Amino acid sequence: MTGQSTNVDAAVDDGTAAGLDGTALARGVCRALAAHGLAPLTEFTFRDGHRADIVALAGDGGISVIEVKSSRRDYVADGKWPNYTAFCDRFYFAVPADFPQELLPAACGLWVADAYHAELLREAPVHKLSAARRRAVTLRFAQVASQRLMRMSDPNGVAARMFG
Repeated sequence: MTGQSTNVDAAVDDGTAAGLDGTALARGVCRALAAHGLAPLTEFTFRDGHRADIVALAGDGGISVIEVKSSRRDYVADGKWPNYTAFCDRFYFAVPADFPQELLPAACGLWVADAYHAELLREAPVHKLSAARRRAVTLRFAQVASQRLMRMSDPNGVAARMFG
């Protein structure tokens, strides 16, 4: 090339894996979570209006939030993630392999993902939720999962009219 920058070059400079957006990374993370026995939901909105990229429920009732960051720019522009720690036992970031990991707080768990899989590089410390908060988040998780299933199985039915 003649010194011209390509979109791929710009993406790598920004810390984004070429062609990987947050949706693709979330899919890879969800596959890995399911393989580890967790039940993930994407685009999960808590009662206070905060929306997490992924919330995962473990068999023992443990709740994890995974915030997907596709680039340095995505991470720097989003300061909402500390709010999510009030709704989970464990908090993680999920990033592509070429993401500058030194930007991420060491006190958070870390998944490295692509569109098809993710590897856990650092386990998140456990900060147990109160019983009341755990119950509220678990009930919300069940309601959201049920509503999504109903919309998929009957897209023109009551769930689609009631829950959008």
